[in-house]
Amino acid sequence: MLTISQGRYRISDFRLFSIPELCIEPRQSWAFVGSNGSGKSVLARVIAGAVSEQSGEHNNRFAKVARLSLEQLQKLVDEEWNRNNTDLLSADEDDIGRTTAQIIQAQVSDADRCEALAQQFGIAHLLERRFKYLSTGETRKTLLCQVLMSKPDLLVLDEPFDGLDVLSRQQLAKTLAALSAQGMTLVLVLNRFDDIPDFIDHVGVLVECELVKQGPKAAMLQDEMIKQFTNLEHLAHFTLPPSDDDLIVLDANVPRIKLNNGYVHYNDKAIINGLTWQVNAGEHWQIIGPNGAGKSTLLSLITGDHPQGYSNDLSLFGRQRGSGETIWDIKKHIGYVSSSLHLDYRVSSSVRNVLISGYFDSIGVYNAISDKQLKLANEWLILLNLLDKADQPFHSLSWGQQRLILIARALVKHPILLILDEPLQGLDQLNRELVKRWIDRLIEEGHSQLLFVSHHAEDAPNCISHCLTFVSQEERGYQYKMTESPKR
Repeated sequence: MLTISQGRYRISDFRLFSIPELCIEPRQSWAFVGSNGSGKSVLARVIAGAVSEQSGEHNNRFAKVARLSLEQLQKLVDEEWNRNNTDLLSADEDDIGRTTAQIIQAQVSDADRCEALAQQFGIAHLLERRFKYLSTGETRKTLLCQVLMSKPDLLVLDEPFDGLDVLSRQQLAKTLAALSAQGMTLVLVLNRFDDIPDFIDHVGVLVECELVKQGPKAAMLQDEMIKQFTNLEHLAHFTLPPSDDDLIVLDANVPRIKLNNGYVHYNDKAIINGLTWQVNAGEHWQIIGPNGAGKSTLLSLITGDHPQGYSNDLSLFGRQRGSGETIWDIKKHIGYVSSSLHLDYRVSSSVRNVLISGYFDSIGVYNAISDKQLKLANEWLILLNLLDKADQPFHSLSWGQQRLILIARALVKHPILLILDEPLQGLDQLNRELVKRWIDRLIEEGHSQLLFVSHHAEDAPNCISHCLTFVSQEERGYQYKMTESPKR
């Protein structure tokens, strides 16, 4: 078992993480829930033995502990990126990185177990594909297979469900339940109380870097303090800071996006095949489909980040792609957030400058910052309750706080087109609701339009008016269904 008594763990020069009492026994399954910045990821590292106590008693008698987190995913993506930009390539390796099978077997080499785990998680067909080309959900499943290769008796999962579609979440919960039934001790660190699987038998709650409550799940979910966690009344009245410039207004008769027979392929396999789609003024679209269907690829065509965008019949804001516009002509109309953007934001920058970079559509700030932009950035930070962290390094924030800053970065210029690809990943319930209200307030102004991707149906803002659904047709790949959404 693992026991902690009066444990205190140093997070920084000025902050300690506190666990008054905790006992995790063999075969138990725990879920720890807390808001962004409450210390959830620190707790995961403490339980996994990656953080030493400052004081108190900490005894871990589990023989083999494994941990999986969003930060580990970011580190692995960074490693693949560095591999392709240094002399780390071996003589017989090309420049597109390691395969899924190689990632799974990075610590334990066992081809049969790798195949069995990949079959269990539905990614056997991806074993020979390069890891860098996998979707967010597919990379999550790959890393979970990697940690299970070592057959741990205590498995710690930090936000395991974020970035997975409904079916994948159900499959993962079922797999974790089976692991629990087989005797593996499980610890899940979650933002959502709704994400607590049925098989979990104990729940803990984190507030302000302290484990404040714990106990059997049934009793905990009836606790008044936990009910207050979901009380969102104080979010009812707020205003968004304005744009730093006069807003650009486009003709209402000009389609914002027009794609004719869109086609994107990878190694002769069609990722997008024959998509004809038009987004008119005033329409707000939710894009739905399973992991790997091509949703993020479609968005990258629109943002100008995909090279095959110029080989497609695509018009943005009334201008044909490839007619002489620059990438900055495109991006000045767009605010954008995605998991890949979060992973790509590697530059050393302050929290305030990351937010300000949204005015310049850049990763990092390389332009002179006006007094007005500085003032507006501070207003956003006040809205985020992060003004006291404005001058700290961006990567010193928790993962959820980083995501809040990147969402605000997408909104600061009140863009014509707001593209949000899984924007709420890594956010607790309170901050999810806050961001949804930001989006609806921005849309109420009547200037911005929304493209929204999320696997959680309840995450869709009230403004959604249309849906583009990627529908699997087995051997024929994905077909596309366009519908109007009922007013929420």
